[in-house]
Amino acid sequence: MKIIIGTKNPAKVAAVKNAFSGYEAEFITADVPSGVSEQPFSDEETIKGAVNRAIQALEAGKGDIGIGLEGGVQETSYGLCLCNWGALMTPNSMPIIAGGARILLPEVIAERLRSGEELGPVMDAFAQKANVRKNEGAVGIFTNGRINRANIFSHIMHLLIGQYEYQTKQGASPSLR
Repeated sequence: MKIIIGTKNPAKVAAVKNAFSGYEAEFITADVPSGVSEQPFSDEETIKGAVNRAIQALEAGKGDIGIGLEGGVQETSYGLCLCNWGALMTPNSMPIIAGGARILLPEVIAERLRSGEELGPVMDAFAQKANVRKNEGAVGIFTNGRINRANIFSHIMHLLIGQYEYQTKQGASPSLR
């Protein structure tokens, strides 16, 4: 099976490969556009980015499965929360989507995002580290390393694969194995 991952971000790629462990698969990464803003600012926009990446990955790599993973933020009555979404596409299916855990961002970070900045560079400055988004992510910083970005996206990938396997059993999609 040929799985095309719609990113080259190491945390996201690791999550996909981890979730597909035990499967015979060839993994190809493709830098594809999300079609949404650099900083998605709602569940809807973040989901759209994940779906767009899955579609574009599938088309770019001519694979069996396209995967799109997207991080964003969602405003709530308690403040701004991280949100992460994923999408799995096959050539003949509607997108399968799943979302991940959420945490409330500190107000100092939320204010900068609301003013138009993107989370990645804000986190690099805040944590005084380079490439936080490609490593532990904001979730890793704000959970003291208990959960990192790859963990969040691995969870989403297991949700996606589980739904896909269920649909396969129902005869709705070609088999993963």
